[in-house]
Amino acid sequence: MTSPISTAAASDRAYDHVKRAVIRGDLPGGTAISENALCQEIGVSRTPVHEAFLRLAAEGLITLESRKGAVVRPMSPNEAVDVLEMREAIESTAATRVVTDGRAADVLPSLRSMLTEQEDAVAAGDVDRFVEVDAEFHGAVIGASGNGIAVMFARTLRDRQQRLRHHLMRLRPEQLQASLDDHRELAAALEAGDAARYAEVLHAHVASHRGAL
Repeated sequence: MTSPISTAAASDRAYDHVKRAVIRGDLPGGTAISENALCQEIGVSRTPVHEAFLRLAAEGLITLESRKGAVVRPMSPNEAVDVLEMREAIESTAATRVVTDGRAADVLPSLRSMLTEQEDAVAAGDVDRFVEVDAEFHGAVIGASGNGIAVMFARTLRDRQQRLRHHLMRLRPEQLQASLDDHRELAAALEAGDAARYAEVLHAHVASHRGAL
């Protein structure tokens, strides 16, 4: 008999596998996911796969349909715009708090380190690494604000935002360098204590995602 611990671990493995594929765009919206094929691919039984599907459905990444089974839920243009609008509002407000409270010096070393990582990712054409550090960069600014509510909302949006980032960077690879340039300007605005400039650059930065929808 399979133990509860091993079942939970298998469910986590199936969940992580499918979620990563959806966010990266390896499983585009509308793709039907075969439960049997997934079981064979990652070496788990049907029960943990079904549990993983329930979790992913609750998060809005897939839908469970009576005839098709699990289907990747497309992100509608309206949903994408909503995500981008909220992301911009949260980060812009957080950056203003960082500047107003004099916290920029606390986060700038981390931002500079991330810029170096992104430079390396651009040089290597490593979209996955670039996108991961992209999320860390913006998350660091929000975290530096000390606004716990902003951090919570940003975490809620993270998966959808990462899905959009992957879509943009794979559709338009030249956006890697453009995004890096924007990040340099954002860091410079914080260093200068210019919240208005940060908001201006951020608005243009987010607009580039809208252009890929």
